[in-house]
Amino acid sequence: MIRVNHIYKSFDGKEVLHDISGVFEQGKVNLIIGRSGSGKTVMLKSIVGLHPIDSGEIYYDDILFSSLEGKKRREIHKRVGMLFQGSALFDFATVEENVMFPMDMFTNMTKEEKRERVNFCLSRVNMENANTKYPAEISGGMQKRVAIARAIALNPKYFFCDEPNSGLDPQTSILIDNLIKDITEEYQMTTIVNTHDMNSVLGIGDKIMFIYDSRIWWEGAKDNILESDNEELNDFVFASKMARQAKEMIMEKRSLK
Repeated sequence: MIRVNHIYKSFDGKEVLHDISGVFEQGKVNLIIGRSGSGKTVMLKSIVGLHPIDSGEIYYDDILFSSLEGKKRREIHKRVGMLFQGSALFDFATVEENVMFPMDMFTNMTKEEKRERVNFCLSRVNMENANTKYPAEISGGMQKRVAIARAIALNPKYFFCDEPNSGLDPQTSILIDNLIKDITEEYQMTTIVNTHDMNSVLGIGDKIMFIYDSRIWWEGAKDNILESDNEELNDFVFASKMARQAKEMIMEKRSLK
């Protein structure tokens, strides 16, 4: 579980996060949604420690993460997996070397132990026998799967995903969403996903936090999001044709009862 209390964050005098509080639950896919510029990316990066907050508290389970420095913060980061928007694989390294990187950085495992773990992680994301390929030799969807394999290499407790479906076609996006959902439940991780993809929201969103104008504007589950009377949330949600059609179907079924 990750908990944030009264987070504030500004850049050059402009407030980006205003009094943000909430709980991200273990074993669930927690989504942060909102339009570009709403503050959701800053929020994700603040929680993971890439942006220092101006004030407030960030807890990883019972540990006050926002007060940690140096080695103590590094110990928490050993238990964090991160999936970046562009996969962020090293072009000069093979798939195996990319997945092995966090093990090289944070462990004293032997080469044989690392390779065994690499093979397990690649198998888990259905990328067996891709060890010797380079990122340029595989598709964007495959790169995302390799990035997920790297993110789970150290068996993390906390998993952060920044726009995981960016640049992917709809079918591949569904595969990535399902993979994120499956490994979250399998490893009982606290997963936080930053997205504006309503297909992801309706597909895998266990808990959803809508950020608008630097504030939390709505919280709930995917089963409730289509029924909300929150005007700003509806403007965001129903920009998606699929979501709009889903709501129309629900309303029509209710009128027939």
